[in-house]
Amino acid sequence: MRIAAVDVGSNSTRLLVADITASGNVVPVARDLQTTRLGRGMGGGRLLAPAMESTLRVIKQFVDRAERAGAAKIVIAATSAVRDAANRDDFASAVRAATGLELQVLSGIEEARLSYLGVTGALGDYVQNTVVVDIGGGSTEFIWCPGGRARFFSVNAGAVRMTENGYGRGQIKSALEPALQSIRRDILPGEVVGVGGTVTTLAAVAQGLRRYDPEKVHGYRLSRQRVDELYYMLQNMPLAARKELPGLQPERADIIPAGTRILSRILHGLGTGHVLVSEADILYGLVMEAKKMS
Repeated sequence: MRIAAVDVGSNSTRLLVADITASGNVVPVARDLQTTRLGRGMGGGRLLAPAMESTLRVIKQFVDRAERAGAAKIVIAATSAVRDAANRDDFASAVRAATGLELQVLSGIEEARLSYLGVTGALGDYVQNTVVVDIGGGSTEFIWCPGGRARFFSVNAGAVRMTENGYGRGQIKSALEPALQSIRRDILPGEVVGVGGTVTTLAAVAQGLRRYDPEKVHGYRLSRQRVDELYYMLQNMPLAARKELPGLQPERADIIPAGTRILSRILHGLGTGHVLVSEADILYGLVMEAKKMS
């Protein structure tokens, strides 16, 4: 069955068109990503009209592309920026008018669950007794399974939110600490699996990839020491120079230091020496869930 999912995030809007095999494996057919920055200027608690308009254009393009690719089902899901917005219903109505499809506004817990589903679908039993971390634009989700019992924690600390609010090391540490304490109480963290744009971008930068290669990013182990080195390099590099850095999308150059600081704090807080980077994330979870519900 061919299914498409559109993930409407705080920083980017992404598309995955995939075939779901009889055994439940996700086989990507097409992918796309556009930096739409829907969460910009959210300090006032509302989605801004220009951000909504640009995001709606991309959503419509992605839905049209999924239909041309033969997707039998298309799901559109929104995360932190939309769920926190006072005008979320207006945006959902605009999506319905533009595409004829309903927008799913995911809670932080739902977002975490679907991210975990996507990771486990791709990595299987390998991720048992580990912590899955999804660093997004507006929030960071943690998923772990002590004794086979799933636990989820969503924190309003993301790369866009932290950049716009000017949060420093202390504020980020305070925001993340309740989640890190919960994890440390439950398990001795082994493997930390990272998903989302911050983590995959850092893996690409660490390898100096001039052309993004999912096969080189997926399964890459990024050490805590290298994360710290990249943070200090990015923080002290002028924005124009960051935009020229191999592996870093120019549209992400302004928010990557904050995302890197979040990842660094997580690795230090959990006492783990590296993060295992996964290309499979919430998009995989969305198409797997859609198949289950069909």
